[in-house]
Amino acid sequence: MYLSKLGFAKENPEKKKAIFDKSIFAFPVKHYNEPGIKKLFTERAGEKKENFSVLEMDEHTVFIGDIYQLGEATIQVSQPGIVSQKEMENGLKTGWYFRVLEAGKIQPKKDLQLIERPNPQWSIAACNEVMYLDRENLWSADKLFHCTDLGIIWRKTLRKRLRGF
Repeated sequence: MYLSKLGFAKENPEKKKAIFDKSIFAFPVKHYNEPGIKKLFTERAGEKKENFSVLEMDEHTVFIGDIYQLGEATIQVSQPGIVSQKEMENGLKTGWYFRVLEAGKIQPKKDLQLIERPNPQWSIAACNEVMYLDRENLWSADKLFHCTDLGIIWRKTLRKRLRGF
């Protein structure tokens, strides 16, 4: 299987940079069946339309800018996933997006190998907190905005918040 800069689709040089920030969507398998939480989904992995259903990773252990090796490809965490109302009620179980830094052949069911963690202060959970729960904290919003590994869509949203929109 070949992983391109756009994920598992064909390359298209006309696409905007924001598309590259969302080439792959990953979602923790454990969220499908956590006890004591309202059902987000049925018990089938893939219902969130993720490209990767991941084990032993979640919003508290994955950080913006994390770089992983996956076969011949190199990928980088760019931003949290999209939030629905149910996810807001259930602790922001959003998953996250990767951009593809280096295209290449990959094999399904292989482990991601962490290569680098440049932003250990910005877990996916911390980003979600700034964006959705602590909206009035402009200091944190500014700090997150200046994280250059953060996806362009999130940076634009934070810039608007910082400008009072």
